[in-house]
Amino acid sequence: MEKKSIEYLEYVNQMYKQILDEVDVGVHAVDGSGKTIIYNKKMMQMESMDIQDVIHKNLLDVFRFKDNQSSTLVKALQEGKETKNVKQTYFNNKGREISTINNTIPIYTDGDIQGAVEIANDITKLERLMKGNMNGKGAPSFTFDSIIGESPAIREVIESAKRATRTSSYVLIVGETGTGKELFAQSIHNGSNRLSGPFISQNCAALPDNLIESLLFGTKRGAFTGAMDTPGLFEQANGGTLLLDEINSLNMNLQAKLLRVLQEKTIRRIGDTKDTPVDVRVIANINEDPIDAVANNHMRKDLYYRLGVVTVFIPPLRERKDDIPLLVEHFIQKYNKRFHMNVKGLHEEVQESFLEYDWFGNVRELEHVIEAAMNNMMDEELIRYIHLPYQYRNKMQLKERMIPISSVETFINRNEEVAVPLKEQMELFEKSYIEHVLKKNDDNISRTAKLLGLSRQSLQYRMKKLNIE
Repeated sequence: MEKKSIEYLEYVNQMYKQILDEVDVGVHAVDGSGKTIIYNKKMMQMESMDIQDVIHKNLLDVFRFKDNQSSTLVKALQEGKETKNVKQTYFNNKGREISTINNTIPIYTDGDIQGAVEIANDITKLERLMKGNMNGKGAPSFTFDSIIGESPAIREVIESAKRATRTSSYVLIVGETGTGKELFAQSIHNGSNRLSGPFISQNCAALPDNLIESLLFGTKRGAFTGAMDTPGLFEQANGGTLLLDEINSLNMNLQAKLLRVLQEKTIRRIGDTKDTPVDVRVIANINEDPIDAVANNHMRKDLYYRLGVVTVFIPPLRERKDDIPLLVEHFIQKYNKRFHMNVKGLHEEVQESFLEYDWFGNVRELEHVIEAAMNNMMDEELIRYIHLPYQYRNKMQLKERMIPISSVETFINRNEEVAVPLKEQMELFEKSYIEHVLKKNDDNISRTAKLLGLSRQSLQYRMKKLNIE
């Protein structure tokens, strides 16, 4: 074969491989002996396997199947049987359970079976979510007493949300990420006459559309091969509350189906022909202004009007900074208990910086900063600048980090000689600044070195050079 022909075949082969790795379905092909010859990236992700664990190995040496099931790939290879939309549950080489919906096709050459290929869609996450919800996960634990804050902004929202407990009207909770939307949703449920009913929460952005539809509305036996009669979240939440988080992430087709359920109070399982009545209060969360969501085609206008019968707007933390000291105290006590520590509070300059910072991650960001800082502490009682996560030290711009221009001018002007050589002036300033930071940190060399961005040895060298006691 000519060199150009070989190069062309290699080029085409590379193209095929790249295309297979880009498609959003698993592709697994075996040769006539049952050894894997094609195994794409999506299949690796679905089965949590590396290609070297599977490629050129016999399928049955790698995967284990349940007693009452056989591999659809092997069946296609042995019997020449094509299967469509067959559910298959099996185990990878680490014993992890995997569930897929498969289309399997035998490959013929001159009338003889030379291999088989399987195209698979992953439903492992859906199966686990179904089982988890049916086992009672998602029980609420928060009430309005759990909401920390005394500022007028948060008290007004709490009172508005409390009024929503008197009825079963749908509720739309609007707030930025990290403001505590689910906390309010659980508090509304716990304050209503649906308290004894289930509370089920689902993040709509966490799953692809084909899985979220099955999860919400359930499936009917025979909807696809292997499908069972499985209640969806609406049926599981019957008599209680269903929280749909990030409702604006649903596609418009699913939003239309959801609107029908809200209006008619009935659901139809996938593959079913009859409607089932449901008594569910839906609370939806959205992390953008609903007017913007409608304008940007993230949310249907009619769904917004239906859900927004009661709308609760949670203010971001930057609009209720008076609550920061209370929240800080709450989180410090929470992690004192969890980490068996005895932290008393914030250093004065850290507290000032917390009040100046805008907290775009809101209450959740504040909690994460407190938790991270306490992980950096030993036996200290106050959270200082050096304990904060590195990325926040730059953001918060603590006063302790720099001497103001006015102080530099004062330092220069107090020297009698105007024309001091630059090197000498810099040494005088360096000495003054190191002494300043040492004093702020009670002469703790390790803490001062960390604050100055130096090693302990480097700081000690500079102190000796500059005659700092």
